[in-house]
Amino acid sequence: MIIPWFSYLYLSETEELLVDGQANAQLLTAEGISTLLNGRSDLFYELPLSPEGYEQLYAHPLKNPIRLDGKNNDWSEIQNYEVHFGNKQGPEDQPPSLDNQFGLLLGEHNDQIYALINIRDDRLAYRDRNILRLDLSDHIRITYTGQNDEIKKLVITMTEPGVTTAYLMDNEWRYAIDGGTENRVQGFMSITDEGYLIEFRIPLSLLGSTKHFGLAVVDVDDTDTRVIESITGSLPTTESAGIDETFGLVLLKSPEVLRIIRGLGYSGANIQVIDSQRRVRAEIGSYKSTQMEKDRDDTSSSFLAYGRQLRDFIYELADIGLRESNDEDRDSVISDSLSGQPSYQRRYSPEEGETIIAAHPIIVENEVIGTVVLKQNTKRILQIRRDAIKRIINFSVSSLVIFVFLILVFSVRLARRIRKLGAETTNAIDRYGRLQTNHLKSEIHSGDEIGDLARSISSMLSKLHQHNQFLENMPRTLRHEINNPLNNLSTSLQNLENEKSESARKKYIESAKRGVNRIGLIIQNLADAASLEEALESEEFEAIDLYQLLQNYLANCRATHPDREFDYRGTQREVKCMVSDYHIEQLLDKLIDNAVDFSSPNSVISVGLSTDNSNITIFVSNKGPLIPNNMLENIFDSMVSARESNPDNRLHFGIGLFVVRVIAEHHGGNVSAANLPSGQGVTIRVTLPRLTDEHGS
Repeated sequence: MIIPWFSYLYLSETEELLVDGQANAQLLTAEGISTLLNGRSDLFYELPLSPEGYEQLYAHPLKNPIRLDGKNNDWSEIQNYEVHFGNKQGPEDQPPSLDNQFGLLLGEHNDQIYALINIRDDRLAYRDRNILRLDLSDHIRITYTGQNDEIKKLVITMTEPGVTTAYLMDNEWRYAIDGGTENRVQGFMSITDEGYLIEFRIPLSLLGSTKHFGLAVVDVDDTDTRVIESITGSLPTTESAGIDETFGLVLLKSPEVLRIIRGLGYSGANIQVIDSQRRVRAEIGSYKSTQMEKDRDDTSSSFLAYGRQLRDFIYELADIGLRESNDEDRDSVISDSLSGQPSYQRRYSPEEGETIIAAHPIIVENEVIGTVVLKQNTKRILQIRRDAIKRIINFSVSSLVIFVFLILVFSVRLARRIRKLGAETTNAIDRYGRLQTNHLKSEIHSGDEIGDLARSISSMLSKLHQHNQFLENMPRTLRHEINNPLNNLSTSLQNLENEKSESARKKYIESAKRGVNRIGLIIQNLADAASLEEALESEEFEAIDLYQLLQNYLANCRATHPDREFDYRGTQREVKCMVSDYHIEQLLDKLIDNAVDFSSPNSVISVGLSTDNSNITIFVSNKGPLIPNNMLENIFDSMVSARESNPDNRLHFGIGLFVVRVIAEHHGGNVSAANLPSGQGVTIRVTLPRLTDEHGS
């Protein structure tokens, strides 16, 4: 989630950089165009100022010529510029009528002015070929300035639907002058549901330097009287004007300016030249993107349509920082430019998308006479960002799907392994609570956390198995160990009861006491083994010289066991170790007792001490019976004894070596047993960690 977010931030920064670059490029382009127009005041003073009330109508550039067929299907590119007029002036004794309203479209292509007039008229009156007057039927009046700047009048009439005829008229709009037609003005008339429609064209060569003309629609309803009912023009009639003067002023864009900028346009850009009166003198190109219309047209009711809606929603979220455009943005740019300050503005609207408006003033002798306005959409930049966002979204979704799939596979495999381990662990204990095995097989060799868990459970089962064996063997061992002293005690008591001799009675009493002492010794050994670990927890360790401790201990052993020879082997210097001296002596007691019990009188018991870089080893060796190989691993378990009792019938309960192991492990060490290489005895080794330098040595 973080990577797509940072990618979006990076794209936003990149987009800002590209948009700023495009805006500066547009401003430079506008400056270059304005440079071509600087000093050309003649291009801007040819149009008159618009009188108050006049509609500023302009002939908009057309990409293709208009086919004069009485249909409006080839006017779609400038259809939005249609202007409607409905103010009709009739005779004074009659109120104005809503008839004869008309809509006007003007276009320019290849030095031809094209006009489309859609007229609302409930009754049509065609021209009668037998009547010379041309003002007695429905017609169009056009007033324009000719090449010699003289005012000329032109009437477009029709005798039937189809091709129209144009005539140059006298000042009263009644008769054609010179009796001829103006063949350069061509038109076509067709009937509509509400009236009729006229298409015509006028060559720019007919118009003078001002390039403007007036236009009015004349309505005649009664074919008998042929009285003019109304004249509707693009300008309301003033009180001083007569009916025949109610045509309106139509302004044309400057053809010269248009020719200058025509070769400078490029795709996705709109160039306008605006004079100081804010009138558009020339315009080429279109900046509106067709991508949105294409997306709207592609409305198939399928899954892809919902995908596009989701895509557009995400895209709208990505563009949430853009504001809604309004006319004030454009006006502020034009105002700044007309005041002499080049500027640009970035704006956004759902209809047009994101556009950049740049304007640069046109200057003549330090006076601003107009401005060049360049509008261009950021479709290419937005498309690049849209594609990048699409790739990021696709990558993120694909990565997420793959990640979820891998996590799912991993989770399923993990769950299967855990279930298998759980099932094996559950089956390790039967319904009576007895262990069925002492180790696990599943996941025991895995290197992950489940493998650690399996090994921990297996180790736990092994220890529980040993403990269970201890508990299972305890009754048998206790019965075996206690039966002998009990039998002796029972026999001695029976003999004591029947014996009359005092000396014999004393012998049986002594035998009974030995039996009682042996039972007490068994109980004491069990108590020692049970309380040893608890006692070790409360002991504090201190640095002890094991070499000196062994020397003192062996001196006592030689006094208490005169029938054994104790031989010291190993290091002859001080060996410090952090231990509990009492429990180390207890450990030595068990080892020496074990060696004495299983060695012959007058035999040698070897006790030694050795060190290396990290460990200290205490070993005790004696000659005597060997330990079976299959018992070497568990000889230190509780109540395990691998050898028979001595001939003197000394007790071997299997607790001594268990106590040795517990004390050694509590000190961080370990114990091991091995048969001597000579095959004549056993050695037991206790390994303890050596004291580190931070504790002293």
